[in-house]
Amino acid sequence: MDHPAYGVLRPVSSIATVLLQNNPSTMTLEGTNTWVLRAPGSSGRVVVDPGHALDEHLDALTRLSDVELVLLTHWHPDHSEGAPVLARELDVPVRAFDPKLCHGADPLEDGEVLRAAGLTLKVMHTPGHTDDSVVLLAEDGDRPQVLTGDTVLGRGTTVLTDLGDYLDSLRALHALPPGTLGLPGHGPELTDLTSTVAEHLRHRERRLDQVREALRQLGEDATPRQVVEIVYADVDRALWAPAEESVRAQLEYLATRG
Repeated sequence: MDHPAYGVLRPVSSIATVLLQNNPSTMTLEGTNTWVLRAPGSSGRVVVDPGHALDEHLDALTRLSDVELVLLTHWHPDHSEGAPVLARELDVPVRAFDPKLCHGADPLEDGEVLRAAGLTLKVMHTPGHTDDSVVLLAEDGDRPQVLTGDTVLGRGTTVLTDLGDYLDSLRALHALPPGTLGLPGHGPELTDLTSTVAEHLRHRERRLDQVREALRQLGEDATPRQVVEIVYADVDRALWAPAEESVRAQLEYLATRG
């Protein structure tokens, strides 16, 4: 699905619209998806992941005078940097799993149920991409929707800090109902999140097998970079640095969990 022009609020469902930030890169894909949520007929809105502190994007968000809450899926600047600006300009609280990111409110807790903008949002702690990553579960009629941050992207796979945690997070998401709509932090929405998660689980198992084979070739003392040069030989070298972080997480996983 193609993204619209930057700075245009695009409806995705009866409760969610997306504002694409003009910060494209190999890591952010087309840019950061800032999600704006509210139930039909609600007088307020929730902003999720306001992105980098870029004036044009934040100006569009501050024009939404009915924002009552800002939520962050994790600490990375392309999701969280603009939050203090919104807190100041709109006098609204900011909540995140990491207390250091919060403004005027308590940190999010795993399993917590939030009520804002006429919606009920459930917090699920999903570490793996970062220690503080969360997803937000919402209902839109009979169809669940999940704001996935960087835990599951709209295209491609995410960078990891802890593979064991990440696999546990994917398994928790895979338990959601089939047909759940995924609203990612980057890339297009996912029409069947659980199907995408199943593919990610298979992909991670394949990568682990490739890393095991690379270690058999290189020896157990191989560096993450050496493994990347074998396992990611067909990947754009611009992505080798983040791939090295993922390989490091895979090597740690193999060392501790086999």
